[in-house]
Amino acid sequence: MGMAGSYKMVLGSMAFVVFWILAVFPAVPFLPVGRTAGSLLGAVLMVLFRVITPDEAYAAIDLPILGLLFGTMVVSAYLERADMFKYLGKLLSWKSKGARDLLCRICLISAISSAFFTNDTSCVILTEFVLKIARQHNLPPHPFLLALASSANIGSSATPIGNPQNLVIAIQSKISFGDFVTGILPAMFVGVCVNALILLVMYWRLLSVQKDEEEGISEVVAEDDVSSHRFMPATMSHLPSLNCEEFMDPLSSPSNINGSSAHADTLRNKVNSVDEHEIQGAPDGLIGSVRNSNASKEAVNAIPSTEASAVQNSEQKESKKGRWKNRSWKLCVYLVTIGLLVALLVGFNMSWTAITAALALVVLDFKDATPCLEKVSYSLLIFFCGMFITVEGFNKTGIPSTLWDFMEPYAKIDRVSGIAVLAIVILVLSNFASNVPTVLLLGGRVAASAAAISTSEEKKAWLILAWVSTVAGNLSLLGSAANLIVCEQAHRVPHLGYTLSFWKHLKFGLPSTLIVTAIGLTLIR
Repeated sequence: MGMAGSYKMVLGSMAFVVFWILAVFPAVPFLPVGRTAGSLLGAVLMVLFRVITPDEAYAAIDLPILGLLFGTMVVSAYLERADMFKYLGKLLSWKSKGARDLLCRICLISAISSAFFTNDTSCVILTEFVLKIARQHNLPPHPFLLALASSANIGSSATPIGNPQNLVIAIQSKISFGDFVTGILPAMFVGVCVNALILLVMYWRLLSVQKDEEEGISEVVAEDDVSSHRFMPATMSHLPSLNCEEFMDPLSSPSNINGSSAHADTLRNKVNSVDEHEIQGAPDGLIGSVRNSNASKEAVNAIPSTEASAVQNSEQKESKKGRWKNRSWKLCVYLVTIGLLVALLVGFNMSWTAITAALALVVLDFKDATPCLEKVSYSLLIFFCGMFITVEGFNKTGIPSTLWDFMEPYAKIDRVSGIAVLAIVILVLSNFASNVPTVLLLGGRVAASAAAISTSEEKKAWLILAWVSTVAGNLSLLGSAANLIVCEQAHRVPHLGYTLSFWKHLKFGLPSTLIVTAIGLTLIR
């Protein structure tokens, strides 16, 4: 594509710059409207400046990607309700053998959970667990927070549902779920191990020093506090719903138990009001009746204990029924999730498979789905809509094509030097323009260039783009949303807050990103 008219090129570039500034610096002082509003602003400017038409803007929105994002977010919400992430958190400290063992566990669990539940979700859920465990063992938090964020980014590269840019690549390239996993999994596994090794080497001595020696602060966290943590996302508010035990066990509330006891006491008092002199003063013909009434009184006096026993039995039965129902529901959630992964591996349509799994969980839950649906990040979906339109408009200016035409001769993936140049371009652009826009801008061009060599090279080009654009997020604190989530979540934890600085992250992120990226490139098939 050649360069568009000068007015389209200038105005389209201006709209893209507005989008880029607000996407990278969402709280910029002169327009602190955030990423989502920034992407919509960029999209609207593209249409207002007539860089693209309204119909072209609608056509630029990739519905399969939005459907896959929506479905996976709903499934993640139900998995959170089913305590999946609580169990993952417990694995972090179960029979831990020290700080280094804990760091390796964080790397492994973060990578695996990110591959299936996205890196952002894993970081949102696990950050507070990791910080509490570090404080509990009186250890410096930042090596563990770095392990969580960096391993989440690397682990998410292994599957199409691991992060947003992989979703885009999987849909646009039409690479099957299984081929995607087998192509990147070796690089991901080795990358996580190398990343953990770099962390151990850089922080070996620090992991032997207790936190109060490093910072002069000691914070004790009980083990119950670590295991009892439950993620409560800051989304739209809603009334809390009853859990299964509360719904199935109404007699277990104090008011109902007290009411039963009061009823029994009243009955006992009324029966005991019959006095012995009633027998003495009664006519002979009535003595037998009165004695029979005394016998009835003794029988009635036995009612309270019988009723209390019945209430206890009822409570136990209802409690068992509630626990059984809760466990059965959790099992259904896990089975549906496994079915989702199997269907994706078999090769079913990824978007509709994810949406079907989400709706299956809604139906199985058999209650108002609003609380779980409110946990979906609709702002992220809107951000993607605006970004699709903005990037399409920028492509219409012809600037990306011109730049790629200049770089293409040096970025052929059939030789080592070409792969190195392509990787550097992706690394720089991913940290400069963010990874998803980089994939949207480069994806088709890189694939077309590789397809001219062979079909297998085209698939490899897509996988290289997925690997490098994902690992590039570890370079700096601003490189990926997962890094920012860990930083922000750790800072906000009540009484345990910790600030992960930009320079602490860069000191580790720069060497880790370069080494892990280079090693992974040799393993991608």
